[in-house]
This record gives sequence, C-alpha cells and structure tokens, in this order.
Amino acid sequence: MSMGEKLKNKLTAELRAQSVRVVDESHLHAGHAGAPEGGESHFHVDIVSESFSGLSRIARQRLVHKILATELTTSVHALSLSTATPTEVRTKSPSDKT
Repeated sequence: MSMGEKLKNKLTAELRAQSVRVVDESHLHAGHAGAPEGGESHFHVDIVSESFSGLSRIARQRLVHKILATELTTSVHALSLSTATPTEVRTKSPSDKT
C-alpha cells in the first residue's frame, strides 16, 4: 500500500470523512532536502468531514497532524491541507472553487 493510500485510509477512518483526496506532490520537490528518491514524502490532502464542525482552521490542522503523527515523524516530510465540513462545501460559491 502506498503512503498516499495509508494517509487516505487513516484519515477516512479517524475523521469519518465524507471525502479524502490525497495528492502526492513529491515530484515538485525532487532534489530538495528532505525529498527522498522515489517520492511519497510531500502531500496535499483535501478532507471533508463533519468532525471539523465548530473547529477553527488551526484546530482542524492540529487534529489532522495528531492523527498522522507517526507518518509525520517518519515518512512524510511535508503536508498541506484543505479542510471543510459538508455544509461548507455545499455553501461555497462557484467563484470560490479552484
């Protein structure tokens, strides 16, 4: 199982997420310090979960980092996150979507 699949499975289970999209961006960092050959070290993750309701952006990030603590101290060098609740996704205006 790839690191991206491990991240997706763990976040989906722990957050009871409606959707988790993991993008391996390691190729963008090839040759940089902390970027091992073969990739699977730099990721962007989009998560939609009701578990984020009532949490600030920082609290959401901290929650995800806590869930992925082992991966962040071993294999994953960089992690960028986009977090939302299902309501936030439904009410986002078309001009907000990227």
